[in-house]
Amino acid sequence: MARDYDSQLLESVAVRRRRMRDALLFGAQRGRRTVDERLGKVFAGIAIAAVLCAGCVGWSFLQATLAKQKAEQKKQQQQQEQFYNPSPTASTTGTPSSGAEKEER
Repeated sequence: MARDYDSQLLESVAVRRRRMRDALLFGAQRGRRTVDERLGKVFAGIAIAAVLCAGCVGWSFLQATLAKQKAEQKKQQQQQEQFYNPSPTASTTGTPSSGAEKEER
């Protein structure tokens, strides 16, 4: 029985402290303050969602830009390779090796 009394006493002290803390923080208009708190939490949630959406859009834009730059670099490399290494049909007619073969015969 003594333990029941002790646990009841501890619980009542905890309830009293919580009520005192709420009275200190929120004053006489506790109901109104809780609505304001809920609205604040809703707006904070909306702001966090907006930031996450903006981050996703930014990441997508960054990925698309990097992919576009990579494709342009690949295209430029191919153009440079074509410039420095002409097509095989044009190179076989004017190469020195083909002329050397003709001279040996």
